[in-house]
Amino acid sequence: MRLPILHHFEASPFSEKIRVIFGFKGLPWQSVLVPRIMPKPYLLPLTGGYRRTPVMQIGADIFCDTQIILRKIESLFPQPTIGDGGLPWMTGLWTDRFFFNTTVNLVFGSLCDNVPQSFIDDRTELRGAPFDVKQMAAALPHHRDQYRAQVALIEQQLAHGKPWLLDEFSVADANAYMNVWYVRSNLPALADQLIDSFPRVQEWEKRVRAFGHGSRLEISALDALKVAAQSEPSESLSASVDHEGRKAGDLVRLTADEPVKTSITGRIISISENHVAIQRNDKDVGDIVVHFPRIGYQLTDLKNGD
Repeated sequence: MRLPILHHFEASPFSEKIRVIFGFKGLPWQSVLVPRIMPKPYLLPLTGGYRRTPVMQIGADIFCDTQIILRKIESLFPQPTIGDGGLPWMTGLWTDRFFFNTTVNLVFGSLCDNVPQSFIDDRTELRGAPFDVKQMAAALPHHRDQYRAQVALIEQQLAHGKPWLLDEFSVADANAYMNVWYVRSNLPALADQLIDSFPRVQEWEKRVRAFGHGSRLEISALDALKVAAQSEPSESLSASVDHEGRKAGDLVRLTADEPVKTSITGRIISISENHVAIQRNDKDVGDIVVHFPRIGYQLTDLKNGD
């Protein structure tokens, strides 16, 4: 089996979520460091335009969004498990949006004067709205309050006396941990202040951190492109049909459900309630299958190549 290749950057909280899971499962993996801001010339040929971080690659199969990355890791390496049932996965709808938005405002408001203009411009373009660090700084008391309130939810959940948020370590822990890690890695003194009244969270944070990141091997972005070019996608055309009648072979456009739309166009290879795989061709790497979750993404049917 090919080693997973994670396209990431060190300061990415969503990447840390995946790195923690590699550590929990004790997995070897390959690391490709990507730029924090655009351009990303060696990533976009693989994704067809998706620019967020991280992206996981296995040969010529590309997995975009941590929802689908985690599901793929779990299917390939099911033991130890990161949780079955729906509840562990539901937590991402809180941690990846509401909690993360609070964390971003807290971190960049605190770092206001040290945020490069190039980063501000990039995130403004990505959001389709100003990335206003001065406004974040002006509202820091509110963001600190919001952050404490959300960390308090973790503390309350840990009151059951178990070491993890649910019965065993699960994706719920990795989801929540990324926001605690993001503040800790950027603002260690503030992190101490914000969680000083949450002793269970402090011990939980140490337990998650102790997993490490598995066995990491650095490779270049060009090497990753070569792997894709020399590989065939693992999925072939399936007989799957979704409840809207979309089926394998249909030409579709996929966009993230967010203000700035980046479209990926191709033919459905497989589709389900949780997953859609789209085949596309790139002039540099050939046939690629790009995998996305269904939650948070919109599919538009295309006719006659429109």
